[in-house]
Amino acid sequence: MALEAIDASAAGTVTLGGDLEIRRLGFGAMRITGEGIWGPPPDREGAKAVLRRAIELGVNFIDTAYAYGPEVSEELIAEALHPYPGGLAIATKGGLTRSGPGQWERDGRPEHLREVCEGSLRRLRVERIDVYQLHSVDPKVPLEESVGALAELRNQGKIAHVGVSNVDLDELQRAREIVPVVSVQNRYSISERESDPVLDRCEGGGLAFIPWFPLAAGRVGGGVIDRIAADHDATPFQVALAWLLARSPAMVPIPGTSSIEHLEENIAAASLRLSEDEVAELGATADSARA
Repeated sequence: MALEAIDASAAGTVTLGGDLEIRRLGFGAMRITGEGIWGPPPDREGAKAVLRRAIELGVNFIDTAYAYGPEVSEELIAEALHPYPGGLAIATKGGLTRSGPGQWERDGRPEHLREVCEGSLRRLRVERIDVYQLHSVDPKVPLEESVGALAELRNQGKIAHVGVSNVDLDELQRAREIVPVVSVQNRYSISERESDPVLDRCEGGGLAFIPWFPLAAGRVGGGVIDRIAADHDATPFQVALAWLLARSPAMVPIPGTSSIEHLEENIAAASLRLSEDEVAELGATADSARA
């Protein structure tokens, strides 16, 4: 696909909470940190250049988290983009802590969520966070307490909208009984679709569904995907992203990268239009592979 044609606006938009319109192809800022999502990146200026290029390519939704670094991703976003351009929405998360590279521990205590939210406000240099998400349900803390803390932060004006991540249908329903929820962020890709029921609930309820690892951590390709990619003069990754966008109008993929080249390749997928037959064939092939 011609890189000169790339623009995230080609993916269309979705509106969160009735007032926050974002383009349906965003940027996930996890991989601009160091190896193992730990510490600073080896090329700090390069990471900031990726963020700036994302904005140039029409991205107006960036997803990050306290745990990415930790703190590093949020700091880089502010260093690269503040003062933020009009229309840019930043989503961040709290509820996971870090003890080392590749290590993730849950902490859904209300006092922890309040503390890390205050830290995110400072690092992002904002008075209110556009979307604040519970990063993961903590089995040691009642979900109602964790989500209740986010509801309080919303009432205080520190966050505009609440999202949840890594939830099942029951957890999503319980969260929605406490506070308006605008988005769900679960692991999902063409080859990892255990969250199909949650996605369908989001579509039916007017929530955005934000798939993390939308390219299955790079494990995309082979067979039908390669053939359809060749037919469109595209890459398998672009086909996988185009399939996600076609799967549901609620879908907001946020592929992440530390490379401008890969960023441009990902955003170019916004312009790739698959036929109904191709969408069905890709979906059926993925189902067969998982069976």
